[in-house]
Amino acid sequence: MGTSVHGRAVVIGASLAGLLTARALHETFEEVVVLDRDTLPERPEPRRGVPQGGHVHGLLMRGMREMDEMFEGLSAELIGLGAPAFDVQDEMHWWVDGQPLATGPSGLIGLGVGRPLLELAIRRRVAALPNVEIRPETAVTDLVTTPDGGRVVGVRAVAAGEEITIDDASVVVDASGRGSRARHWLGRLGYPEVEEQRIETQVTYVTRRYRRTPDQLDGRYGTAVAAYPGRTRGGFALAQEGDAWALNVSGLFGEVPPMDHDGMVAWAAELDCQDVATLLRTSAPLGDPVKMRYPASTRWRYDRMSRFPAGFLVTGDAMCSFNPVYGQGMTVAALEATILGRLLKDGSEDMAAQFFTESAAVIDVPWTTVAANDLRFPDTVGDRSVLDPEPGAYLDRLRAAAVTDPVLAGAFLRVTQLMDTPAALFGPDIAARVPA
Repeated sequence: MGTSVHGRAVVIGASLAGLLTARALHETFEEVVVLDRDTLPERPEPRRGVPQGGHVHGLLMRGMREMDEMFEGLSAELIGLGAPAFDVQDEMHWWVDGQPLATGPSGLIGLGVGRPLLELAIRRRVAALPNVEIRPETAVTDLVTTPDGGRVVGVRAVAAGEEITIDDASVVVDASGRGSRARHWLGRLGYPEVEEQRIETQVTYVTRRYRRTPDQLDGRYGTAVAAYPGRTRGGFALAQEGDAWALNVSGLFGEVPPMDHDGMVAWAAELDCQDVATLLRTSAPLGDPVKMRYPASTRWRYDRMSRFPAGFLVTGDAMCSFNPVYGQGMTVAALEATILGRLLKDGSEDMAAQFFTESAAVIDVPWTTVAANDLRFPDTVGDRSVLDPEPGAYLDRLRAAAVTDPVLAGAFLRVTQLMDTPAALFGPDIAARVPA
């Protein structure tokens, strides 16, 4: 599958991972068909197939950069549609281990864009590509393979109540999210079971949108209050398009936030910072609250499979689904689409092996971040052998020092925004600022 291929590609799922995948495929294939079981809205509104769509979404700076490279002028378009742009260190407060990180200009410019608006803007751009067709209300039910099961050549689906087959595909990419059936399909074809890794924190969160005025939070664009050992509740406020706040309260390990207004206020009032509670008390609601339960970060190690069918790939949340508190999923999906596009242009021979290997290296960074933080909680279920006590103690000291040192705070945020790897926090210039 290289630049000489001129055939059909099929993408399962028209959420962000699927749309970004379609953008990567369209330069190589004559025809790209994107299938989604949902009715796709013409307005920026949540839909059934993206159950987290109504919740706070933090598009990390690295993700926005990747998407801007795929779609020229995307961030400018979103700003024009009302998404606020702001310095994520200087114009937002980050409460880590019960203390706020030091503020200061960082050059890290974030966008307060809701997931439905972001997805709609990208879907419109992908749909405008001359060789891409997006088919809603089409539920994929199975893969079509060669008789020996060694190559995937299409999919079976149900559309308008009728069974259909889309075949003669050079590649099929599963971007259907956490509910992916890829593992089931592969098992039926006789392929080995996919190794699964889990980090269980049992997160439950409630989000509601409120009217925003420029004077609130002294003009800042948000506050993030992270849970930490001993404090299993969190909160998040983020300015979004439409002069709105997305306000969120969360709990771990069976702590379930209430959905009524007074209950949300009481929950937020118990946090280390009162910003979320204050906004809840002083802002007019714009809609109903929505709840989401997220039991575990889950990673399926397709990169470790001894056998895998040609012509088939898995991407996005179908390969690794992160704790949404960290906001990493959209960015990782963009990075995976970038890898796919490059491999296609290079004319890779063993596409699946190379794609999964390179994607695993990308996933390793945010996955390690999730593990290092979530496994600090004694109730978290996961493999603690991945933790190294010495770096953990160093990072504890770094976070504490970042409360008063804006350079350390900026370095920490660059890692959380996936602009730098965690190794950057151990460099000599940063380590010299961390108390022994």
